Amino acid sequence: MNKHLREIEIIVLSDIHLGAYGCHAEELLNYLKSIKPKMVILNGDIIDFWQFSKKNWTETNTKIVKYLLKLIGKGIPVYYLTGNHDELFRKYTGTEIGSFQIVDKLVLNINNEKIWFFHGDVFDFTMQHAKWLTQLGSTGYDILIFLNRYINKLLNAIGREKVSLSKKIKDSVKQAVSFINEFEATVCDIAIQHKYDRVVCGHIHKPVIKNHDNEFGKTIYMNSGDWIENLTSLEFDGNNWSLYNFQPTKHDESEQSSDNYSLKEIFNKIQLEILENA
Repeated sequence: MNKHLREIEIIVLSDIHLGAYGCHAEELLNYLKSIKPKMVILNGDIIDFWQFSKKNWTETNTKIVKYLLKLIGKGIPVYYLTGNHDELFRKYTGTEIGSFQIVDKLVLNINNEKIWFFHGDVFDFTMQHAKWLTQLGSTGYDILIFLNRYINKLLNAIGREKVSLSKKIKDSVKQAVSFINEFEATVCDIAIQHKYDRVVCGHIHKPVIKNHDNEFGKTIYMNSGDWIENLTSLEFDGNNWSLYNFQPTKHDESEQSSDNYSLKEIFNKIQLEILENA
């Protein structure tokens, strides 16, 4: 690897949504090419089964998978934690091929801290009791992202700053703010109950690192964000955790040609290359 790559002990990525419209695959690939991680934790919704379209599976999507396979081939631990959009992988929980593992949750002792990693959809009431409503909301979110991309192209053309419609809605709609606060509080209360020093989630596309305490103790809540609107990851440098926010260039935002693979063909390729690299 290039000697100028940033060396990172651990990166946590979630909510990439490969195969769905709005995935910033080019930006993610450029980010991955700029770092040298010793461990990768993929914290759910990496491949989007709900909104998957082979026209959205670009050449860059394939390059991202190949990048991860190269890490596995070098013996670098890669954990795939299942989310709601890639819940089909949950039937493979426990699968271990070389340094690659598929799990639903992960507990690691890092820098003298007990850390709980999981996607977070298990604490989403609508996911558990009204899945059809969540999927409908996901479709609406995709439409919003679609409109947002064209609005930003227009703003860029007239020299105005880009906007994120979904962020504005999340930050201003009372129900959205309440849901996020309740989600974070629920996750943290359970983490404290089980004496986890930190808890790491994805799912709600809101990157953050913050302290949480209640009458029974305290923990640190961390969310890695997403690669649809925030373009963020969590990084551990051996001493400290931080949020990394990738800043795209015009080149990053260029459209990529599609490989035009079917979903079945993509998974066959992934399975074959994992076995070859193991």
